[in-house]
Amino acid sequence: MRTFRSVHLLLLVYIIAALVFWEIALQKLNDQIYTQQQITLRASVDSLQDPRSYTAQLDAMQHAHAMHTSQYIGEGSTFLIVILIGAVVVYTSFHRRIMLSRQQNNFMLSVTHELKSPIAAMKLNLQTMEKRQLSDEQKTQLIERCIKESNRLNDLCNNMLFASQIEGRQYKPARERFNLSDLLEDTVTEYATRYPRRFEEEIIPGCAITGDKVMLQMAVNNLLENAVKYTPADKHILVTLATKNNNAVIQVADQGAGIPDNEKKKVFDKFYRIGNEESRTSRGTGLGLYLTNKIVIQHKGRITVKDNTPSGSVFEICVPLG
Repeated sequence: MRTFRSVHLLLLVYIIAALVFWEIALQKLNDQIYTQQQITLRASVDSLQDPRSYTAQLDAMQHAHAMHTSQYIGEGSTFLIVILIGAVVVYTSFHRRIMLSRQQNNFMLSVTHELKSPIAAMKLNLQTMEKRQLSDEQKTQLIERCIKESNRLNDLCNNMLFASQIEGRQYKPARERFNLSDLLEDTVTEYATRYPRRFEEEIIPGCAITGDKVMLQMAVNNLLENAVKYTPADKHILVTLATKNNNAVIQVADQGAGIPDNEKKKVFDKFYRIGNEESRTSRGTGLGLYLTNKIVIQHKGRITVKDNTPSGSVFEICVPLG
């Protein structure tokens, strides 16, 4: 990237210098032509004997000289603006490609880790049950762990598949009337089973909306998974559902470290993850919030993130009730 930036800057400086050089050369040539025309005019027309003809021809030459000067300046300025715009477009496009390539590389590393972790955990649990004589309670505990890891693996695969379908514009969202309150309660109950004593809920009953139930289910799952990821095990996650201004408002409030103000919008970018790859300790692929944002937009809603008190973040989804 640094080499490209240096070469790009050198080429831009060279092109601008060449443009300025030709601008100066053309202006000098224009001045020389004007001077030569004046000499020719003095030799061919006597200004004392025929002042009107002399003045008319001199005015025409001055007008032509001024027109050529304006033309050179205008064309040179236009070329300069086009060159600068082109340089900015090329640099921006290349920079985006480099950043996307880095993000995709980080995504592949993250996905590999995310896929291997639950598989390794399930394999270890199954090998433990195979090789050891365990009580029914211990077997039940290991089976529950396997189910938990398989659910996590299923959510990851769904995110990857859905991201691919959205990028390829292959997914056709459904339009059906369903009870959002029931969907949210069922989802929180499922996550509370997977992560006991982690969730609190304040959900109004009977909130119905029109949209794609599967997509909104995935959006809520991503927010809850994100909250579990960043909230300490001894802190609670609050999930609320209310109505306001003819909108259904879902809030997921965690008690993690929070999100800096300069990164609140970036978290919805594809592959984006807070921090850098060297110091980051939390798992993730950078797809969850990206997909959630896409789903909310398809439902003509909006998603925002704000600070929680005393610590953490609150993700809020607003979708129309109609």
